[in-house]
Amino acid sequence: MPEGHTIHRLAKDHQKWFAGQSIGALSPQGRFSEGASQISGLNLLSTSAHGKHLFYHWATGQTMHVHLGLYGKFRVHKNPAPEPRGAVRVRMIGRERTVDLNGPNCCELLTPDSLETLLKRLGQDPLRGDASPEIVWERFSRSRSCIGTLLLNQSVIAGVGNVYRAEILYLLGIHPETPTNQIDRETFDQLWKLTSDLLKTGVKYNRIITVEREKNGKPLSRLNARERLNVYKRSHCPHCNGGIRTWELGNRKMYACENCQTIKN
Repeated sequence: MPEGHTIHRLAKDHQKWFAGQSIGALSPQGRFSEGASQISGLNLLSTSAHGKHLFYHWATGQTMHVHLGLYGKFRVHKNPAPEPRGAVRVRMIGRERTVDLNGPNCCELLTPDSLETLLKRLGQDPLRGDASPEIVWERFSRSRSCIGTLLLNQSVIAGVGNVYRAEILYLLGIHPETPTNQIDRETFDQLWKLTSDLLKTGVKYNRIITVEREKNGKPLSRLNARERLNVYKRSHCPHCNGGIRTWELGNRKMYACENCQTIKN
């Protein structure tokens, strides 16, 4: 499932390509026909993201909400666009580009009230300027859940997925099974800043990169998938060369080096 950096990058790109234009909309698949008919020909004011949720804000006050889920994908075409390929939920046509959305978990129109209700359910997004780390710290200090589980809770921190979870905890030397309420304030502040910094790097390069510097003379933009990460889907720790342990945690596979990541007390 795409993590928060991907959704913010989509919002940024679609803002650049489509905002301020009258957008044509249709649903070749048919499952969003009513919604497409309501927004077709309207002016798209802006796009935004919150965690793993993408929003298109129309001049009528309606918002199109997209959650890609496991299988959702956007395809971008220069106009004139080719015939839709596969089950295209919605096609949006701008002046120079057309975007097709296939297989999202959710694609719906929201009223201002329903948008507000959705946003209230989401946690703080480290990529947003209005995020409050104090709210997250309060949740941390009260939670007995292990940190590896809480980081995936989108009602606490929005946008962190399985890859970032493993990499953040590794870089901070925190064992994933550490009770969250045993994380001290200094460590929390480091975690919040690191999460924000890594997500910003992800938006910039449109991929998850958690290593700090170039490898083998290659810039970050040219690192392959294996070179960009430290422990996720790796067999050995890049620091101590110890074996990476994998196990189920929070219904997802966890990766950690138990030599370098210790239980915080």
